[in-house]
Amino acid sequence: MAPNHARQHVFHNTPTDSPDRAQPAIPVHNLLDSDTSALSLSNRSSDKSTPVNYEQSFEFEQLLRDLMKRQVFHDEGIKDRQLGVMFKDLRVIGGGSRTSPQPTVGSLFHPSTCMRKMRGNRHPSTKDILSGFEGVVTPGEMLLVLGRPGSGCSTFLKTLANRRGEYHAVEGQVFYDSFTPTEIHDSFRGDVTYCPEDDIHFPTLTVDQTLSFAVRNRTPTTRLLGQTREDYVKDTTTMLMEVLGLYRSKNTLVGNAQIQGVSGGERKRVSIAENLGSAGTLGAWDNPTRGLDSSSAVEFVRTLRAITDVKRTTMIVSLYQAGDQLYDLFDKVCVIDEGKMSYFGSANSAKDYFMDMGFEPQNRQTIPDFLVAVTDPNGRKIRPGYESFVPRTSEEFASRFMASDLGGQNQKAMEQYHEHYVGNDERKQAYMSSVTSERASRSTVYMTSIPQQVKVVMKRGLQVILGNKFELCVQLAAQVFQAIIIGTVFLNAPNDTSAYFSRGSVLFFSLFFNALTSVAEIPALFVQRPIVLRHQEAALHYPFIQSIAHIAIDIPITLIVQLVFAVILYLLVGLQRSAAQFSTFYLFIFLMSQTMKSFFRAVAASFKTRASALAASGIFVLLMLLYSGYTVPWPTAPTGLRWIMWLNPLWWGLGGLVVNEFHTLDGVCSTLVPQGPGYANVSLANQVCTTVGSQPGQLLVDGNIYVELTFDFWYGHLWRNFAVMCGFYLGFLAVLLVATECNTSFAFDSAVVLFKHGSSAINENAKALDEETVDAEIHSGCRSKAGDSSTFDNVEKETTVTDLFTWQHLQYEVPIGGGMKRLLEDITGFVAPGKLTALMGESGAGKTTLLNVLAQRVGAGVVTGDCFVNGRPLGYCQQLDTHLLEATVREALLFSANLRQPQSVPLAEKEAFVDKCLAMCGLEEYADAIVGSLGVEHRRRTTIAVELAAKPKLLLFLDEPTSGLDSQSAWAIVQFLRELADHGQAILCTIHQPSAELFQVFDRLLLLGKGGRTDYFGDIGKNSSTMLDYFERNGAPRCGPDANPAEYMLDVIGAGATAISTTDWYEVWMCSSEAAQLQLSVQLSAFATSWSYQFVALAHRNFQAYWRNPIYICSKFVLNIAGGLLVGFTFFQANNSLQGTQDKLFSVFLALVLCVPLVHQLMAVYIDIRTVYEIRERSSRMYHWTALVMSQLAVELPWNMTSSAMFFFSWYWTVGYPTDRAGYTFLIFSIAFPLYYTTLGHGIASMAPTAPVASLYYTTLIVFIMVFDGVIQPFIELNWWKWMYRASPFTYIIQGLLGQAIGGTAIICSLTELVSVNPPEGLTCANYMTPFVEFAGGYLTNPEAAESCQYCPYTTADQYMFSRFNIKFSDHWRDLGIVFGFVAFNIIAIFWFTYFMRNRTVSVFSSLKQKLTRGK
Repeated sequence: MAPNHARQHVFHNTPTDSPDRAQPAIPVHNLLDSDTSALSLSNRSSDKSTPVNYEQSFEFEQLLRDLMKRQVFHDEGIKDRQLGVMFKDLRVIGGGSRTSPQPTVGSLFHPSTCMRKMRGNRHPSTKDILSGFEGVVTPGEMLLVLGRPGSGCSTFLKTLANRRGEYHAVEGQVFYDSFTPTEIHDSFRGDVTYCPEDDIHFPTLTVDQTLSFAVRNRTPTTRLLGQTREDYVKDTTTMLMEVLGLYRSKNTLVGNAQIQGVSGGERKRVSIAENLGSAGTLGAWDNPTRGLDSSSAVEFVRTLRAITDVKRTTMIVSLYQAGDQLYDLFDKVCVIDEGKMSYFGSANSAKDYFMDMGFEPQNRQTIPDFLVAVTDPNGRKIRPGYESFVPRTSEEFASRFMASDLGGQNQKAMEQYHEHYVGNDERKQAYMSSVTSERASRSTVYMTSIPQQVKVVMKRGLQVILGNKFELCVQLAAQVFQAIIIGTVFLNAPNDTSAYFSRGSVLFFSLFFNALTSVAEIPALFVQRPIVLRHQEAALHYPFIQSIAHIAIDIPITLIVQLVFAVILYLLVGLQRSAAQFSTFYLFIFLMSQTMKSFFRAVAASFKTRASALAASGIFVLLMLLYSGYTVPWPTAPTGLRWIMWLNPLWWGLGGLVVNEFHTLDGVCSTLVPQGPGYANVSLANQVCTTVGSQPGQLLVDGNIYVELTFDFWYGHLWRNFAVMCGFYLGFLAVLLVATECNTSFAFDSAVVLFKHGSSAINENAKALDEETVDAEIHSGCRSKAGDSSTFDNVEKETTVTDLFTWQHLQYEVPIGGGMKRLLEDITGFVAPGKLTALMGESGAGKTTLLNVLAQRVGAGVVTGDCFVNGRPLGYCQQLDTHLLEATVREALLFSANLRQPQSVPLAEKEAFVDKCLAMCGLEEYADAIVGSLGVEHRRRTTIAVELAAKPKLLLFLDEPTSGLDSQSAWAIVQFLRELADHGQAILCTIHQPSAELFQVFDRLLLLGKGGRTDYFGDIGKNSSTMLDYFERNGAPRCGPDANPAEYMLDVIGAGATAISTTDWYEVWMCSSEAAQLQLSVQLSAFATSWSYQFVALAHRNFQAYWRNPIYICSKFVLNIAGGLLVGFTFFQANNSLQGTQDKLFSVFLALVLCVPLVHQLMAVYIDIRTVYEIRERSSRMYHWTALVMSQLAVELPWNMTSSAMFFFSWYWTVGYPTDRAGYTFLIFSIAFPLYYTTLGHGIASMAPTAPVASLYYTTLIVFIMVFDGVIQPFIELNWWKWMYRASPFTYIIQGLLGQAIGGTAIICSLTELVSVNPPEGLTCANYMTPFVEFAGGYLTNPEAAESCQYCPYTTADQYMFSRFNIKFSDHWRDLGIVFGFVAFNIIAIFWFTYFMRNRTVSVFSSLKQKLTRGK
């Protein structure tokens, strides 16, 4: 039926995506050592999509050998080097407790917490993680590290890769040829690479950009003759992508859980390629095949084998679920059992060694599985008659090996290595000479110079920004919006003295808005910190280079953004229109923007957590606002606190802008006393201008004198202020660089498993362990329970399900690059109850995409075809382990059970089922552990258990449930799924790298090929006979008796990065009789519980999460208490004078400003919780989104109200407000105001995709609200913007607070506030001033005097408040009602934005775009 199938495996690269592939180029590349490089591959690069040509290929290993020959033949100055490692008496000691209680708000104040910390500081507990290790891995050898999870494999790899920072101590001898670990770290860190298990990248970069960055930073100075640096980067990157099957995805975003990008398997290959591009001579790989299909895994390891053979590199690899094909590629193997070395030696001798000891493998068990099973009391099989002779404990295994012949051979190999390599000065000098020829400088561990690093990181930073254009557009739009708003509020400000205060407000806000906007830098920096740490460890660049590059890129962007802002604002307001003054204005606001960005970045770099950084930034924002010289000018500031102004860059910037504006301004006095009816012919000698700086007998007021007397700003200090601001900028920049370089290690995750308080798992006197050792202690017991079918004995069998879940002719297309890309093509299949169906295929074939489509979890794109389900809930275990990090494992399962099982099921029954699920998944010992502190394996188990706890009636989807697990754990999970299927459950799961034994557990197989097309769907059959018969009768070669059918069928279809197949198995399938027999049916599911039930469960979960996040909660209280004290003591015991009344006004205004940092904090937490819902819980139909929104409000509000009450107590009496009026103020500050800013923050976060974008939104809106509250620009001067004054919620909060607090009190002007007027000769003060007083208000202190009439403009605070700010004492209850109206509006906005911006399948903007496109 089909042509003969031909399979050519690893080193045959599949050229793709280029029309020029018919004439294959000859790429020249070095994957691990920069001694070789590449000829130009420019003819290869094309982004045009063309059919894959499977005929053209090249021999990768031969290519490397040709490079080596050229290198020697041409003698181009490229010096090769190798590096092995020898270790003897290696001991790794961990620090801290093996388990620790999760910190909570309550634990911070518990005496035991302090005692525990004191005891830990004085007598830190330690324990061996590894001990007694010795061996050698020479150049050209590959070592396979095997062991159960928790045995110490990762620690062993990290230690040999010289990653020692997270351990208490490392003892013993470790030699890298003639180098010590210290020398390697200080001088050759980039030559010893470590590839961790997790994949962390910038999600908005493409695959090509990510890999080019790594290669460019490790590009050697000495390259092949005539090859430029860019040629090397391009050719190396292209080779990496082709060898690892990433070329088709080169222009696809890497992505993450929130941003759609490449598949999970492709993302793992990006991590592998990035590590290969780092050009190391000794590589440690921690489970690098996680998420890869078996064919891609074999290809990758064969690639390592080729590089090792040709380049004489040293490779140390730990693998889980390794097959014999992988095992045969290694020279040596190390078997680890509970931190002890059970075996180290030849891979060929390992199986016989353990069999001679008395063990034997299970039926069809692979060699790696056998070696690991030997160390597992529940997995080992002892040969009859050897029961009393075999070792049982890790100590017995280690001692037996040391005494064996193979142990002696290992010691002899170490002695030979020590003799030839250690202390060999000739080799050491040759190695250093090779390094010197590659690096730009001998004094650094980095390959490239600092200028080159800056250039490369700048390019990467620009790519990150362009990959996230939305945030850049929001930033520009915010500046334009604010410029228009502020400009029109102060539109065409007059040149008389009535606009002096307004001009100062404009200048202040032009600086303060940029300061507030810069707070968004904090969450952005925390996102990138783990990536920078990884690049530092790989010696790609200094961490501080990231900060320099970020600033360098930001400068031109800020120049453009601030120019737009300055031009709009300057022209609308009508500031002094001279080129010099505009240029000075532009220069100052640009410098202020850069200074504040550097400041907040430095704050973020100096703190370990985002919440603490935001809390500190909130205090700094309040200090800057208080002591900016605007709200509290220098002459009226408390003498003891004036020093703060000297440390405030905002004060220096405002001083420069004010004197720049007022230097050329001579304003006509608009406030003459007396004036009006009856004073038309009065001379200036009998009138006084009340504007500060006026001179007797002069109508004009010199702006210089005004600012000197009002603010103590002097024009002669203009450029001094600029220089000081430059000093602040450079100082903050220096702090940022130092903090980034020194504190990047804060990104390290804790190795301690956290348990909730009261858990029996917490052992205060336990010795130190890392996360691996904790796992090892309970691993065996958990697995035995997980794999024990008796666990199901008490599980009631559900009613037999007879309905099928079927799908027919499914196709899925997504928009990309202006067109549509098809990810799934014409897929048909079904899942039957009681059957376990495997979904397999190469990485990137579309397995996860198919699961998402079947589970109706896709948003963008077009799905065609039919799916039918008969009204039963579905369960979906995702590939990514996304959970609420503060919840315990039991709580996560119980939450799923409560909301996804029917509400009619008793709680006791749900709890009992959760306990069964914990036992099924081997999580009993971790039931009270905090999910965020778990390792990779147990997070994977938790993900599975959460779905199982939902008790899905019809269908359970699982996406790679065994990825990241060892063979025994994978077997336990699949056996558990088998038990579920036998109890009537229909299961469809993707699976990678199954052993033949594991594969046989499945009933059916859906096999996807390249492009998301079906290559086979049907029964597997006994011993895979049905599947094998299908492929063999259609032209595939026969499967050998010892071959793994799971690997065989992937080889047959040409799966893998560089594999080829001459048979189109999709066409074979479509023409087969099996494809004609598929039939279908479907229906959707609904929520299992009522809305009120969902709300209670969500509120309970969220409250627990808040309680276990003490940094976030304490940050609220610190901000409120510190803010209350700062504002209170700044306006300490304000009196009833005009200045005192104004101080009380500003004390209220500044109290409201405190909501700015508080909302920044709560938005970040809101988005974190919402992310869990959007990624996992929404598609599971666990609960309605409205219940989530309301529960977050219900949990956030009590904390905000309580902390705001603390602000009130710190602030109210400190300012000097009367006690008998405290009740209303307390009601506003403790109830109404927290309600308002909490709902406002949630409303903004509801429409923002990320925390940085939410910060930009909020900053823009809050400044808009503040401008129109009547304080910055008084009501009488708002002109046509008065309608916005009435629309600003701050208007009513300030009216209510100030009106209630000081309404009805008399104003007693101080001596400096009294206006002194000389009446005309022959008139007393009363005779002269009475008409004016009756018209304008106020009072005279000396009505009978004939000269120096002392006039006070206001009699009562009500008169002052109403005339200037439109505040009435009698409106305070009305104001309170209006504030609650704004709260109601915010709540409606939360629901509206959440639905239209976050929950609609197609967003409002996308829908509009589609309509416009169709209109064309």
